[in-house]
Amino acid sequence: MFRSFFLSLFLFFTPLLGIQPPDLSSKDVFHMIDKILEAHVSYKSLTPLLVKRALEEYIDILDPAKIYFLKEEISALLNINDDQLTQVTEAISQGDYSYFAKIHDQMIFAIYRRSAIDLEMSHLKFPENVPTKELKGLNWAQDIATLKERLLKIKAIQLHAAQKLVGDTKEKALQRIQKRQSSREEEILTEDKKLREQFILSNILRALTASFDNHTAYFTPQEAKQFIIQLQQRLFGVGAQLRDNLDGFLIVKILEGGPASRSELKKDDLVIAINDEPVVGLSIFDVVELIRGPEGTKVTLTVIRQNQEEILMQIPITRGEVVIKEARLESNTIPYGNGVLAHIKLHAFYQDPQHSSATDLMEELTRIKRQNALKGVILDLRQNVGGVLPQAVAVTGLFITKGIVCSIKDNLGHIEHLRNIDGKTVWDGPLVVLTSKISASAAEIVAQTLQDYGRGIVVGDSHTFGKGTFQTFTLDQAKHEKVNPKGEYKVTRGRYYTVSGKSPQLVGVRPDIVIPGLFSEMEIGEQYAKYPVENDSITEHFNDDLSDIPPSRREQINWLYKFNLQTRLRSFTKHLPQLKENSERRIALNALYQNFLEEIKKEEDHQAEVFELYSKADLQLEETVNVMKDLILLVN
Repeated sequence: MFRSFFLSLFLFFTPLLGIQPPDLSSKDVFHMIDKILEAHVSYKSLTPLLVKRALEEYIDILDPAKIYFLKEEISALLNINDDQLTQVTEAISQGDYSYFAKIHDQMIFAIYRRSAIDLEMSHLKFPENVPTKELKGLNWAQDIATLKERLLKIKAIQLHAAQKLVGDTKEKALQRIQKRQSSREEEILTEDKKLREQFILSNILRALTASFDNHTAYFTPQEAKQFIIQLQQRLFGVGAQLRDNLDGFLIVKILEGGPASRSELKKDDLVIAINDEPVVGLSIFDVVELIRGPEGTKVTLTVIRQNQEEILMQIPITRGEVVIKEARLESNTIPYGNGVLAHIKLHAFYQDPQHSSATDLMEELTRIKRQNALKGVILDLRQNVGGVLPQAVAVTGLFITKGIVCSIKDNLGHIEHLRNIDGKTVWDGPLVVLTSKISASAAEIVAQTLQDYGRGIVVGDSHTFGKGTFQTFTLDQAKHEKVNPKGEYKVTRGRYYTVSGKSPQLVGVRPDIVIPGLFSEMEIGEQYAKYPVENDSITEHFNDDLSDIPPSRREQINWLYKFNLQTRLRSFTKHLPQLKENSERRIALNALYQNFLEEIKKEEDHQAEVFELYSKADLQLEETVNVMKDLILLVN
């Protein structure tokens, strides 16, 4: 049934608006949820807990910005007693989704109320200089007066951005914003019974799948295609990452080598129009679709740039293929004594017909060794969010001989070991692995396995991301044009563990030496997800008995495999007390580092400034280099 296996950090999707919903029936929803329950690592039947989560998710899908429902309405819908919840659970388990329809009906009532409020607000004066942070992380409005005040502020922010477009009057800007709002509402208000049922059922699937964990998800056909594009890391666009900022879309990153990097576009520019079409009020999917287009065609972004004052700019960009640079590595050498230290930043674990992370890393280390006296290697995994699981095994194999790298336990409790069997190392000298709270999934396998064997010292933030689960996807990535017209889904099937039997799920990889970086004070990681899968452990497998291999094959490979197995080393880890003491002393005496540690504790509004200032002076890397130098001195 499951055609695609992958291990990576989760990707977020918002329902695509204004698109025909998939042709679903209640029976389709029932069967799809049944298949997910059959495959899921933790849940085998719908429970009251899952259903309560699903009801909350369904409401969030309908009103994500909390601009329709009131708190008392939410309480009435969600605060049902245990007996009522059990009844709803039993009904849903049998394919009766009438409680979701009840929520949908309440949303219709809220839309009509909102229309009356909008009509009343059209005669009111809008507030000025409303900070967008006031409208982030909102709770449900207590009453209509609170809702009116909230809507007035949102309209004021949207109007402020929209009026910056040349020729837009207040009335015209408001009409544009209202048109987008109406388009969203029409999907819910439709009197076409079939369309309404399909809309409700697709949202029920989204809500129910989201209730299992934050990686299990349902995709409409259009969303499934988007998902595959992101997994393949190839698209035709401009090469910029966006974030919805309410008053426009903020450029949070410009991808190296992409079309945007060759234009005047800059990080922190606020996009308010694309090809003169205002984007305030659009979903991020709609904006991405406006930006994407055939290779070689032009797209013009209207942006606001914050300098001493706001500057309105129109920036033309020629679309081109964007192969996301996170799927490659960067390398440089640092002079040390009569040789060098290698600093290699691996952005992801990738594999295609021409390249793979392990092959590229091996070639880079071989080149450095050929040209220099290599003294130590710093493997930088700070922004590595995962990728192809076999590549995590292969990269680890560059630094160990033979042995188990990763174990997978599926939803049935079956354990499979993934081994490095090559026996040849590219580098067996001093190794430091640098991690951050963004290091996830396959990156955590590499860091924790090298730590387990004592093969390297792990340094960085207090913990990594904590994604220790794997998912299967019903869509074959190589055949994404054959998307199921009823939609596709991915489901969390199991966890992975390293040779010590520990899983990084939820807890992450703990460094041997904490060296704080830019992300160290941020609430990033699986522990902050809504419904994370719990942590787990299995027996350690340093002494590999090949028990997961059929006896006949076990005898054939045992004599060859057992030769040159990687042992647990103490040559580096025995120096950890001294290395920690030296690092802590340096950080404490470094005035710039201490100032940096104070700055990263500041509120979100100041984080962009901190990133701009300290991303150039990479203090975390500098201290990692110092740890490496100490290690070389201590082992020699």
